[in-house]
Amino acid sequence: MSAEFLWYIPNQVDPGHRGDPTVEGHNSVETLTAHARALEETGWKGALLGTSWGRPDTFTVATALAARTTTFEPLIAIRPGYWRPAHLASAAATLDHLTGGRVRINIVSGQDQLEAYGDAEGDQAHRYARTREFLQIVRRLWTEESVTFAGEHFSVTDSTALPRIRPRGERRHPKLYFGGASAAAERVAATEADVQLFWGEPLDGVRERIERLRGLSADLGREHAPLEFGLRITTFVRDTTEQAWADAEAKVAELAERQNTRPPRRQTAVGQQRLLDLHARGEVLDDNLYTTPGRFGGGGAGTTWLVGSAEDVAKSLRKYQDLGITHFVLSDTPYLPEIRRQGEQLLPLLRDGAEAA
Repeated sequence: MSAEFLWYIPNQVDPGHRGDPTVEGHNSVETLTAHARALEETGWKGALLGTSWGRPDTFTVATALAARTTTFEPLIAIRPGYWRPAHLASAAATLDHLTGGRVRINIVSGQDQLEAYGDAEGDQAHRYARTREFLQIVRRLWTEESVTFAGEHFSVTDSTALPRIRPRGERRHPKLYFGGASAAAERVAATEADVQLFWGEPLDGVRERIERLRGLSADLGREHAPLEFGLRITTFVRDTTEQAWADAEAKVAELAERQNTRPPRRQTAVGQQRLLDLHARGEVLDDNLYTTPGRFGGGGAGTTWLVGSAEDVAKSLRKYQDLGITHFVLSDTPYLPEIRRQGEQLLPLLRDGAEAA
């Protein structure tokens, strides 16, 4: 399977996300549309829109951007509990119909301010059992009619999501992306997700997880097409290797200066802790995986960076692809200039089997 390359659009209330410029109108429809159109113009497939309570609603933002573009594919992050499965299945089916099949869904089960929108946390087993049912119902509503499902957490009776999802080649419905590194999360991914997203771990860690998830899929009797794998990571690209490292180290120094002004972290998820622990192995792992940003406030995809020239970073991404990664969600700040820089310098080295030096 050929690889797909997506970016990240920061749908934030406050400006300045991960060092993005603090400007007026940072989250206006005009600004966000400029990001989406730049992605189209430079060859990206689409972009992830992140979610949490207190941020603009991802589905609303995705709909607005899809209406103003022609090929841009939003990867819409949503949370079970904030959404009911039948509601999400119907909304996604509608947007998929209106956009000609451009919708992707990222299911997020991590911690959030659930009580703010009337949800309940439960323990980890509860959270992932609920996610499993959510994925099962959504997929059935997209592929079956008159669905009845009575679970511990969700139920539907004689339910059909309209309009019906139209198969497009091998694509039967929007892909369901999912993340999580705990044992409970991996069991859900192995049986119910279409794409397991990893954060920026070294090659040996990603290889280990792919092998384990493939084994789990077989052991647990996966009933769907084989699980696919994706990587969400910061790619720090400059014209030369030397310039990239100089700029990366300067940016980390700025993060270090601001560290004491940041609020304390909430309880750390298993996947995030795996990234934070990498620094004990060294500041640079593999060829150019920079672990130091995680020490100074980097979180999620900002915890580790692939640093170098376009050729350096392309070579590293090819190594992940050799392991079985076929979905890449990349980003760096400032977001809009980096869409163009990496679209013009990095993507041509990654498309159509082009060889990176």
